[in-house]
Amino acid sequence: MDPEAGSMTRESRLKFYKATLCLAYQSFGVVYGDLSSSPIYVYKSTFSGRLRLHEEDDEILGVLSLVFWTLTLIPLCKYIIFVLGADDNGEGGTFALYSLLCRRAKLGLLSASSAPDDDISAYNYGPTRKETVTSSILKEFFDKYRSSRIVLLLLVLLGTSMVIGDGILTPSMSVLSAVNGVKVKAPSLHGNYTVFIACVILVGLFALQHFGTRSVGFLFAPILLAWLFCISTVGVYNTIYWNPRVVRALSPYYVYNFFKKAGKDGWSSLGGVVLCITGAEAMFADLGHFSQLSIRLAFTVVVYPCLILAYMGEAAYLSKNKEDLQKSFYKQIPEVVFWPVFIIATLATMVGSQAIISATFSIISQCRALKCFPRVKVVHTSNHIHGQIYIPEANWILMVLCLAVVVGYRDTDMIGNAYGLAVITVMLVTTCLMFLVVVMVWKRNILGALAFVIVFGSVELLYFSACLTKVHKGGWFPLMFSLILLSTMCVWHYGTLKKQAYESNNKVSLDMLLSMGPNLGINRVPGIGLIYSNVATGPPPMFAHFVTNFPAFHRILIFVTVQSLTVPKVPSNQRFVTSRIGPPEFGLFQCVVRYGYKDQRKDGHDFENRLIETIAEFLQRGNNDSEAFGWEPVNQQQSGSTDDVTTLSLESGVKSGPSKKTVRFRGVGCSKELEDLKEARESGLAYMMGSTCVLACDTSSYLKKFAINLVYRFLRQNCRHPSTALGIPHTSLIEVGMVYCV
Repeated sequence: MDPEAGSMTRESRLKFYKATLCLAYQSFGVVYGDLSSSPIYVYKSTFSGRLRLHEEDDEILGVLSLVFWTLTLIPLCKYIIFVLGADDNGEGGTFALYSLLCRRAKLGLLSASSAPDDDISAYNYGPTRKETVTSSILKEFFDKYRSSRIVLLLLVLLGTSMVIGDGILTPSMSVLSAVNGVKVKAPSLHGNYTVFIACVILVGLFALQHFGTRSVGFLFAPILLAWLFCISTVGVYNTIYWNPRVVRALSPYYVYNFFKKAGKDGWSSLGGVVLCITGAEAMFADLGHFSQLSIRLAFTVVVYPCLILAYMGEAAYLSKNKEDLQKSFYKQIPEVVFWPVFIIATLATMVGSQAIISATFSIISQCRALKCFPRVKVVHTSNHIHGQIYIPEANWILMVLCLAVVVGYRDTDMIGNAYGLAVITVMLVTTCLMFLVVVMVWKRNILGALAFVIVFGSVELLYFSACLTKVHKGGWFPLMFSLILLSTMCVWHYGTLKKQAYESNNKVSLDMLLSMGPNLGINRVPGIGLIYSNVATGPPPMFAHFVTNFPAFHRILIFVTVQSLTVPKVPSNQRFVTSRIGPPEFGLFQCVVRYGYKDQRKDGHDFENRLIETIAEFLQRGNNDSEAFGWEPVNQQQSGSTDDVTTLSLESGVKSGPSKKTVRFRGVGCSKELEDLKEARESGLAYMMGSTCVLACDTSSYLKKFAINLVYRFLRQNCRHPSTALGIPHTSLIEVGMVYCV
């Protein structure tokens, strides 16, 4: 064996191990905050109902056994072993599973699913596995019944709505539970004061969001590690000091004995036990920021054993101090370390809240990219990590709703009922989607997929049924919130689809375009016109409307269509798909700009220059027919002769310091079209965009009229304007008004 090769192998291994450990360390502050803060309220919520009538050792040990096996089955077995393997090119979450199904099994209903994404090299998985009988049957079923795809999309949006609901309930539950710990030392403190303190902390938490998680991220991991060290150490101490025999509760026999003794009251208490796995979904949702190995390592080596020790110690304390069931977490803490643990607990709940708030921003951004959410402002708070974003509108709405939950409920038990229902619903959605992924994407045996659903789905359905019994005790909130949010997303997506369908059906044909010039006496003015529309093949209807009423347009016209694909990211060299419309003398081009649902969209002058560079490259290559290719920037530091090199300078024209880009092409000289492009660019840019009013036809049903004429119209009027979202300067924008009857 070559010694140098062996040395390189060792170095690469050490580098890999170091990077994995670094990611595992960072994951503590981002992924596990919510899951690690659960011990604060699990026992209190579990014994808040009729189970408080069964305050015996069998019930306490039974709850400990339920917590142990729930943590083992759901986070450890389901997520760590199976679900993390269903990543979409490194990305996780509900939309990642749906993206896999859209692209690999062709189950998509989203408009983006029909986008030209098959040629993206980053998502060519090589030879696919042979279709199984089950996958063929399911695929035929989804192809035959379009309603099944609608149900699948609704299922995905339901899970998404529940995750956004978690963004409201997690900060409310965690912060209020932590602040309530002060009542252990000040029993006479009125509840209004704890609610006020919790509200102040929540306002401060949301006010800091615009700085981004990167600004305060260095504090997150140490706080969570200190928190896990505290609860595990206290747990070991309590187990040894109060009742070492609680270790026996790790046997599943105590689960059977619990239901035997508690009966229906034990089943009803599962709504509190399920809170021990709140935050488990974050391990999959935040996969894009880390790696599978780092998340698995952090959970199995640190988080899982620390949580088990914490729950075990609290159960040992309760077995000898049953009168403290409603405030057991803070009561179990030894006197000498109470205040340090209380401070760390408050900080840990803030970290856990930060994690779910950031995840909510990411999910809203993904929904917006796939046209399932109204346009909102997305601010990228980090130049290095794309996932760190801030959405001002969502942030302040979340804050108001959090404050409303804290002030309205004022009771962690009722918030816990709502919290548990939201959490278990998201997990059920993940289980259903995983079944389809195993059968239709991985093409595994149906027996394995059924075993997955039966084992994990039955446990989750048991918890779900228990949570449903508490709808009238606070569980109604996530249901109502998800219904409103789901309806909003469905109406927005439906209206967008109808608008795009109208534009596609009424686009300008090439024959009409060729015959339009002589009849109208169209004049061509200097400059470049960028016409934005949703039509990917040909001019949109608003262009014909404009030319009919104002027979003049620019010498160079580029019809730009921005598409969101059901892939996480599109490589920059495959972002633009360019083609020509009509004969060369017309100077008409079509450019489709493709983004993934996790891509950061460029706007303004940088985007303009890249777009024109793409057209110049297209002309230089002599692609006179419709041909797609990827744009790749030319290295201006290339050495060699400058003979036969065409240079195209692009002036941005920004008053605050114009930037200048130079594109260099090697060839046999500058063609006339390239010269025309250069002259047109120097003459200036103008933008054209439709200002459409979408209305339902008179013959439409009342439901469709309500959805389109009222709800969709209201959302379009109050969301971010398309020109603002695309960074188009208002002074150069031409808006063409049209009415679409869909």
